[in-house]
Amino acid sequence: MNLLIGAVTIGLILSLLALGVYLSFRIFNFPDITAEGSITMGASIAAVLLVKGMNPLLATLVAFCGGMLAGATTGVLHTKFKIHGLLSGILVMTALYSVNLHIMGKSNVPLLTEKTLATYADNIGQKFAGAGPLNILGWEVGVNDASVLIASGVGIALIGGLLYFFFRTNLGTSMRATGDNQQMIRALGVNVENMIILGLALSNGLIALSGALLAQYQGFADVQMGIGMVVWGLASVIIGESLVGSTSLGLLITGTIMGSVSFRLLVAIALRWGLNPNDLKLITAVFVFVALVLPGFVRKLKRKPAAYA
Repeated sequence: MNLLIGAVTIGLILSLLALGVYLSFRIFNFPDITAEGSITMGASIAAVLLVKGMNPLLATLVAFCGGMLAGATTGVLHTKFKIHGLLSGILVMTALYSVNLHIMGKSNVPLLTEKTLATYADNIGQKFAGAGPLNILGWEVGVNDASVLIASGVGIALIGGLLYFFFRTNLGTSMRATGDNQQMIRALGVNVENMIILGLALSNGLIALSGALLAQYQGFADVQMGIGMVVWGLASVIIGESLVGSTSLGLLITGTIMGSVSFRLLVAIALRWGLNPNDLKLITAVFVFVALVLPGFVRKLKRKPAAYA
């Protein structure tokens, strides 16, 4: 049960990464791989500030701003210096590796003895449920695990709701229209370059926020923690789109969150079956391959009866 709760919690935290990837890849059609550097940047900023004694909430917000700066840099390279979007992301991601090392001062920063948002959630849970384990459907669950899970769920639901309402505003609608048809939105007087920069900043801000929360939950920040995270985010988006089967903004945001949790559960089950943890990236790649191929295969199967009619 603890394995299940841990998998769902990490899935919820990484859903912010998935939402960030959804913004760049789906709304703006921008192949942004800055995510691999910005998620580590969020974790490193939060970890260093927490070690220095800063309030966890404030440290997390600063990490969000750091991610926005990284995303905005990618946007500026693409729009102002006319560098290809993919190459812009590669340049910033590569630079962020050294930046993150300078921020942390070393390759790994432990947080096991620091006060984090997970600590706050645990303290609140103990006030309501006590220090003993909870009995849920016959399973013993630690108050700490349950508290962090509930806090993560509430936080992600709040952020998802804010994101939905933001994209219903005039600014948000302009950003979505920029990804759909740049020529049309430019003809309406909207500055497309500013929309791209703002969109990438918001995308990487969410990704850095995910990194900050993940570091506080796991109890450490590591310079290598961003490797393969773009693939993770893409897989979550693809799975989410398959789950909801709709183009509605609200359902797509919900589906992306569900896709992240589902993907983490699949990985946890695969590891539970005895697969080598060293094969985690291989397992991730296989799941992404299946998520990419399966929808098209299902569509072909549905069309076959009509072909013979």
